[in-house]
Amino acid sequence: MRRSERPQAAFGEAVRELRQKAEATQEEVAAAAGITPQTLSLIERGKANPTWDTARKLAAALGTSIGDLAKLSEKHE
Repeated sequence: MRRSERPQAAFGEAVRELRQKAEATQEEVAAAAGITPQTLSLIERGKANPTWDTARKLAAALGTSIGDLAKLSEKHE
């Protein structure tokens, strides 16, 4: 199975894509979302499955909605 075939990996790829488009560091986004940079790194690499609350906070930190983040995740599947 390819990495992008796993939903949590697709979510992480979407988070990374938005963060890079915003030209933000992991530290900046993590601080805005109230998580550690290490946790954000795990999420972006598909190694951690964020809670709904964390996903919502990440979307807000990235300037998007949870719905739009979910749609972008589907494109990475």
